[in-house]
Amino acid sequence: MSSYSKLIIFIAVLILVSLAIVMIDSSIDNINKSMPEISESIVQADKEYNESVDLLNDKNYEEARVKAISAGDNYNNSLKQLQVIRDKFDNDLNDVHKEYMDATITELELKIKAVDELKQAIDYLQDYYNYTGSSHATEANDLIYSSLEYQQQRNQIIQENPELFI
Repeated sequence: MSSYSKLIIFIAVLILVSLAIVMIDSSIDNINKSMPEISESIVQADKEYNESVDLLNDKNYEEARVKAISAGDNYNNSLKQLQVIRDKFDNDLNDVHKEYMDATITELELKIKAVDELKQAIDYLQDYYNYTGSSHATEANDLIYSSLEYQQQRNQIIQENPELFI
């Protein structure tokens, strides 16, 4: 093989390696750009969930339902975005990012179930089925407390790896 052919092969390999590095960096950039929006959506959903509970306690059922629906929509949107990121960039994620994603997805799944239970509680309590409504409210509360474990895990991952979460 001539030295000219070897040079062409070397340049081609160098270009391929460079492209691979750029693609990995751009996928991490995409993840880093998406995460603040997802985090804000989760914070907003948490706020709406808590407002819904307060409204329910005040027997303002219609407003409680509106807030619960909005919280559920925000949780669902965040979950979908995370699942897309995980599916699209799974090979580019390191173990810490994967652990973070898994914890956040589990947290969101529990919060979505809690919202569903809360909406059931609102419906039953509005129709004066107090025992059934209270049972659903208790289940919603239990699910939220379970989700806090994953939220704390997520926050701990960020604290232990600040260089990975810009």
